[in-house]
Amino acid sequence: MRKLEINGVPVQDDYSETFSGRLARVLVTSVNRRWALEAAMETKGLGRSATSPPCEATLEREVAPEETPDGRPGFIIQMMDRKLEHLARCLVLRIRKGALPNPKTSVFDALPPELAEESIVMEGTIIQRFGDGYEEADTVFGREVFRVPKMDGAFHVERRFGVVREAVTGGMFLILATSDDAALEAAEAALEATSRIPLVVVKNAASGSKVGARNYEDMVATTNHHYCPTLSGESESALPESVRCVYEIIVSAPRLHEVREGMRAGIEAATSVGGVVEIHTANYGGKLGKGKIFLHSLFE
Repeated sequence: MRKLEINGVPVQDDYSETFSGRLARVLVTSVNRRWALEAAMETKGLGRSATSPPCEATLEREVAPEETPDGRPGFIIQMMDRKLEHLARCLVLRIRKGALPNPKTSVFDALPPELAEESIVMEGTIIQRFGDGYEEADTVFGREVFRVPKMDGAFHVERRFGVVREAVTGGMFLILATSDDAALEAAEAALEATSRIPLVVVKNAASGSKVGARNYEDMVATTNHHYCPTLSGESESALPESVRCVYEIIVSAPRLHEVREGMRAGIEAATSVGGVVEIHTANYGGKLGKGKIFLHSLFE
């Protein structure tokens, strides 16, 4: 195997297994940061994992008022699913249950128009019909919206959301560290560095998983026992004796080059933290996806 060290930390000569899916980018705004964040977090909801419904959803970044259509604080969420109909169903449900009930909210399409290959329309959905016939199609803030009356004014929701057909997710690396504190500090450094890259979303997962199961049937994903420190005495453990904590960093974006850029930035940041002893990744023989990102290739 080839040897590569970043900031003195060995990087495994292996690849992460990526897969593609439909991606929408949603901006939630409100009258102030408190309610914009509350609405965005509820809209994101149970979205950290792609292994079970509802669709994957990740908070991308905070948006300043001067960057939003209505000049108010906001947060961007990326939502992703392999099938367009599943993404449409989840996007509508997330907006209806997460954004609409919160005070003074509006929701806009945040996908750059040049990336939109498909679309999800709000006409006929439970969001439009929540207005019970009192809703109106309108053009405000330079956007075509439905104006849905509610008790604190009106909820504006863009009438159409663009969708990327083959966005990329599953760009992943594992931080192996000698202590819980070191692993968490490294993961936070990786998140901070990666989140600076436009259109990239990044997550830290403590429940790193593998495809399928060894001991149960009908499981889509189960714990990656190779990287659980409490199982380090097992014959299949991939951990050096010094490792006490592992975190999985997952990078997604509309395009492959953005995922690669995010992974590189995350690895560089994570390996700058003391106590990180190795960077690994994992793959599953094509059961997760057909894409491959070799860790060493990120630094060529």
